[in-house]
Amino acid sequence: MVKAVAVLSGSEGVKGTIFFTQEGDGPTTVTGSVSGLKEGLHGFHVHALGDTTNGCMSTGPHFNPAGKEHGAPEDETRHAGDLGNVTAGVDGVANINVVDTQIPLTGPHSIIGRAVVVHGDPDDLGKGGHELSKSTGNAGARVACGIIGLQG
Repeated sequence: MVKAVAVLSGSEGVKGTIFFTQEGDGPTTVTGSVSGLKEGLHGFHVHALGDTTNGCMSTGPHFNPAGKEHGAPEDETRHAGDLGNVTAGVDGVANINVVDTQIPLTGPHSIIGRAVVVHGDPDDLGKGGHELSKSTGNAGARVACGIIGLQG
């Protein structure tokens, strides 16, 4: 079992902790919560770089080792880092429980050392028709992020 964690911080009090676990070559399970969000859907992605020197903007584009277009987590064509949306309730808290096969914690496409980003707006999953749909899901500002690190 490999475990990782990302402690998220961002603008306007948005914060959270995201946990990653992977058993052998199986899928990676992502759990945790983010607070301080506006009610509704928020894009949730793994970004390519574990760099927060310029806040969440330094994390680069979505993690995309296969060079595909942006899509939904269940789509065949998607960035590896496209994890869809998380939903914040009226209390501003989004509880996260995602299982995904394209974000391994080991091997050549490991997400260790990369970043998790929560966006201010919903991810249109590449289907919105906006000029940014096929690259970012038009998910808006990066309101919180954290670097994914190994956990003991």
